[in-house]
Amino acid sequence: MVLGAVLACGALSPAAAFDGSPDGGGNAPAGLTPPASLPLPPGARPVDEAFRSGAQALRSGQTAKGVDALRYAADQGHPAAQWKLGRMYADGDGVKRDDAKAFEYFSRIANLHAEDYPGTPQARFAASAFVALGTYYLAGIPNTAVRRDPARARDMFSYAASYFGDPDAQFRLGKMYLDGVGTQRDARQAARWLILSAQKGQYEAQAMLGHLLFRGDEGIPRQGARGLMWLTLARDGAAGPDDKWVVDLYEDAFSEATPDERALALKYLEQWLKSAQR
Repeated sequence: MVLGAVLACGALSPAAAFDGSPDGGGNAPAGLTPPASLPLPPGARPVDEAFRSGAQALRSGQTAKGVDALRYAADQGHPAAQWKLGRMYADGDGVKRDDAKAFEYFSRIANLHAEDYPGTPQARFAASAFVALGTYYLAGIPNTAVRRDPARARDMFSYAASYFGDPDAQFRLGKMYLDGVGTQRDARQAARWLILSAQKGQYEAQAMLGHLLFRGDEGIPRQGARGLMWLTLARDGAAGPDDKWVVDLYEDAFSEATPDERALALKYLEQWLKSAQR
């Protein structure tokens, strides 16, 4: 079960990694040396100090120096450095956006850390890398070998959701089941994954689950008060300009809810908040 989703898509195969290259690009090139400006305290590993130095340089606005140090650490197999560079290239944060480079860095992490024990420091980077790869497979990357492959995206999300228990992966997997993308539409399976994610505080999952329960669906009886509770939690967690859909779902449900449903939703919410504080 642990390796099923990864093996199915070739993630752990030494012959073909996520990006199609041998070994997944995870081995450090021979002859790498730390950047000349890298301070090295007694007893510190060069790779760890390179990551620390790179992160500090980025915080102080020295982007070029920071990227140089992170690249050294990433080429030595440091998962946090690989993840940070992947996010920088994916978001165009301090570097020119390059989804192919981001995909490569995320692939290195997934290929080398897919079996890391959940809860370890590097496991969270592995889980996040699987989510990023799944997101890329949902749309593909233009002018690269990464083609749109919803079924493979589902495999990425499923592995991170099941093995690592990652709430973002659980949300995205639930959404795929609800939308019928990469798999047959299944509202009950969608609800299963959305509940797991929502209980961990993932506000997008809370919004989607709340909407599903408030409206009801095939195999999902309508639960207006419970749905409104989740939508209320989601609304409180929505803070960005891209989260208007969450607020809209809440406002639509609130306006349609009966007084009894609103009152019961408030009771559910109070119970939730009390249990969350324990």
